[in-house]
Amino acid sequence: MAKATKRTSRPQTRPKTKAVSKPKPKTKVAAAKKPTPRAAAKSAAPKPAARPAAPHAIRAANLPGYDALPTRAGAPAGAAWGVFGDDDQVGTINLLTPDRVKQAVGFVRSGKVFALNLPINIPDPPIFTRGKHSHHIKQFNGYILDDYLDNFYPQASSQWDALCHVKHPRHGGYNGVPDGEITGYGGTKLGIDNLARRGIAGRGILADIARYYEREGKTLNLKTNDVVPFEDLVATLDAQGTKVWPGDVLLVRVGWTQAYLAMTPEEKEELAANTKTPGIEGSSRTARWLWDSHIAAVASDSPGLEAIPPPSVSDFTAAQDLLHFHMLSYFGMPIGEMWNLEELAEDCARDGRYEFFFTSAPLNIPGGVGSPPNALAIK
Repeated sequence: MAKATKRTSRPQTRPKTKAVSKPKPKTKVAAAKKPTPRAAAKSAAPKPAARPAAPHAIRAANLPGYDALPTRAGAPAGAAWGVFGDDDQVGTINLLTPDRVKQAVGFVRSGKVFALNLPINIPDPPIFTRGKHSHHIKQFNGYILDDYLDNFYPQASSQWDALCHVKHPRHGGYNGVPDGEITGYGGTKLGIDNLARRGIAGRGILADIARYYEREGKTLNLKTNDVVPFEDLVATLDAQGTKVWPGDVLLVRVGWTQAYLAMTPEEKEELAANTKTPGIEGSSRTARWLWDSHIAAVASDSPGLEAIPPPSVSDFTAAQDLLHFHMLSYFGMPIGEMWNLEELAEDCARDGRYEFFFTSAPLNIPGGVGSPPNALAIK
């Protein structure tokens, strides 16, 4: 809009032959100027959507800090049991309030849509001892098709971990749900169907660690359990100018998907037989930051989010300090793994915007342990 001047518009009936001193206007509102055709066309053009602000009402999560956990008697240190209610089964997904969802829609600018699932047959062969599915198609009357899957592992490719996926070996599952009530141990609670019925939508942000490492001349061995230090995760967000808001879904790209697709068949066979994968530092200080940032969920292109197995142990099951314990068992914070973030990362690097509207609709598998995320990032 053009800057207003002190001159008021000329009345159409004003004589052209006699100079008249202009009276000072009695109000502060200047008479409107008749727009020129060029100005009218310019004003008719749609204005780009302004970047949504972070209203105080949305930023104030009113959650206890990590050092104030637990808030419920009998819960282990660092556990958010009871924070979202004693019967809660969706954990930090509660942070995706209607106000935050409405706010996140404002990050749609170009209308570009990025699907974040890998094909369900990648990795091939599957890793972590999971089986390979077979796909069958049936024909009826020569013009009707139906299909089904045999031996389908919902966590063999891109996935969400349900809160029941990993419980703490001593303290148990999220929110102190007794073992006998957890799906897989005799009950039905903490399954993926809780996330499926609720749905996941809100603001998503990408931390492109792989590109940050390229710029900084750092390397990450993507064929083994190399660790991204916590400081590098934070430095990546800072370098991008990405601010973390409460309720964000954080996507972390370390470059594993790109590296896996470039592997030889022999390298893929070796990975399946002796699985070691890179990831972010799986420690209490990473967990502290995730909770104090009030993240709703975290997903990565790596198969375990954190390095698997942790370098301090030879076997994943021998680890005593895992992000899986902190996030799934203590916080109720879902973990996503083996997501395809390549096209999204390319576009974010191109336009410098690492924030977007995010949606995910897990499969509604009653009592399920995991599901393909069916996730979209919309910019």
